[in-house]
Amino acid sequence: MEEIENTAPAGPGELMREDSEPVTESMTPEELLAEPPPAEPETADAELRALLEAVVYITDEPLTSAQISAALGLPKERIEKLIEDLVAEFNQPHHGLTIREVAGGYKMATKPEHHEAVRSFVKGLKPPLKLSLAALETLAVIAYKQPITAPEVMEIRGVQGAGVLKTLLDRKVITTAGRKNVIGRPILYKTTKDFLVQFGLKDLTELPTLKEFEELGRLALSEPEVETESAPAPAEPEAAPQAEPPAAEETPKENA
Repeated sequence: MEEIENTAPAGPGELMREDSEPVTESMTPEELLAEPPPAEPETADAELRALLEAVVYITDEPLTSAQISAALGLPKERIEKLIEDLVAEFNQPHHGLTIREVAGGYKMATKPEHHEAVRSFVKGLKPPLKLSLAALETLAVIAYKQPITAPEVMEIRGVQGAGVLKTLLDRKVITTAGRKNVIGRPILYKTTKDFLVQFGLKDLTELPTLKEFEELGRLALSEPEVETESAPAPAEPEAAPQAEPPAAEETPKENA
């Protein structure tokens, strides 16, 4: 008996060649040139809502929709619609914060029903750290040179600062780190965990480098120069000739 060759029927969208192999239909030129579908508007709105939430959160003063619209270059109507969505979302019970309309703008605040609990919590917090310029200078020397002794700190700063060290110890931003193995065995000082917490650092490797300080210094020096160049110099009025004042008596200089 002759063998009969079984061939499966071609599926939809397929053609049969002479050798019985299925071939998929080619796409039309219109399909090949068609642009990919644009991003869904919901995704773009979600990203913009997240940005608006961050902007409202970081500002101390109420932020108006006109300010946001001008900064982002988006229509004011769209900004207002998205802010309304944010207000409705934060008004839900599972949020402890709310976005309120204050003086024509928007500001993030705690919900009134949580005020008593938040007030009692804040009363138990430590007061914010406030240091004098001398204390900040000393703390910076210790942070970058630790462990370091008091005489070494004073040599770098060029002034006596025993009282400043006591202040830093009382504020718990520095602590003792043993004694240096030299004549007199002076006490070594280093920074503490509270120092990292107060300045928002993960560890000491996040301290700014000397290169970053130099860059900040250049930026600070360049800004006044730009302002001076842009501002026109006022015309000086002609002053009437005056009699030469008598020579002032020399005053003794203040001892450092």
